Amino acid sequence: MKKLLNAPSDLVKEALAGMAVAHPDLLRVQLDPAFLVRADAPVRGKVAVLSGGGSGHEPLHGGFVGRGMLDAACPGAVFTSPTPDQILEATRAVDGGAGVVHVVKNYTGDVMNFEMAAELARDMGIATETVLVNDDVAVENSLYTAGRRGVGTTVLVEKICGAAAEAGRGLADVAALGRRVNDHGRSMGLALTPCTVPHAGKPSFELGPDEIEVGIGIHGEPGRRRAKLEPADRLTEMLMDPILDDLPFRAGKDVLLFVNGLGGTPLLELYVVFRKAHELAAARGLRVVRSLVGPYITSLEMAGVSITLLEVDEEMVRYWDAPVHTAALRWGV
Repeated sequence: MKKLLNAPSDLVKEALAGMAVAHPDLLRVQLDPAFLVRADAPVRGKVAVLSGGGSGHEPLHGGFVGRGMLDAACPGAVFTSPTPDQILEATRAVDGGAGVVHVVKNYTGDVMNFEMAAELARDMGIATETVLVNDDVAVENSLYTAGRRGVGTTVLVEKICGAAAEAGRGLADVAALGRRVNDHGRSMGLALTPCTVPHAGKPSFELGPDEIEVGIGIHGEPGRRRAKLEPADRLTEMLMDPILDDLPFRAGKDVLLFVNGLGGTPLLELYVVFRKAHELAAARGLRVVRSLVGPYITSLEMAGVSITLLEVDEEMVRYWDAPVHTAALRWGV
């Protein structure tokens, strides 16, 4: 195992300390329990948006803390859900009196721990709403979930809900918008290589030299099948066809196309995939009106790609375009 770390047990703590000194204008870090909040939190009278999950998916979620996106993020250990006390303390830290929206990826540990924290927060008088993200079309159940996994649409929910909250929308409105984004987003990914969890010290699964995993999960969970490596256009079709058929996306609709690197894929290759995905969307009569390309929800150093397609309306586009200032996303400022 070759990684830039001192000790696996210190990895998350030291990374958080690095974020704190790298971005003091954007965020503050608490280490016990661990969470990040935007630098000016809590913002009085504003709905707060909070998310979290296991570390190893950076910049999700901590890289999205800042104005116009997340008010707080709770990082668990690598590929491990944050604990209820982390989530509760982060919820308390960002509550400005208008309530807190929890954006939760559909993994069993995340769902259970966020539910417990939300109940405790409500007992303290903090209003909460939950947006559950379950957009992965690859499998209905996996090692970590009952139902579909939450993947790429999480980034889009966090951006759009964050902007709506920044604009002064109320708790119920922000949550309803997030649920609508989830309902209209679909994702699927594939892996070219496995990743190595630091405390395990070995790859999480094995692939032959010419093998790929189609429908991989962001923790290395098995997908739909193993397949032989093929040219990029064919691999893009393997992802886009199930996505396009699932909603289903209808001709004449506007969409946001998000091509995401899983951690070890060069941006050069991601644009090759985006080109073909755009072509396939256009062939179905869809208008790609917004785009995002880059490694925004990763799986450590895994080489691979995921594609997310979101059917957008005017409200979603307006909040997508709204200013955002975080470590990982910045525009309009």
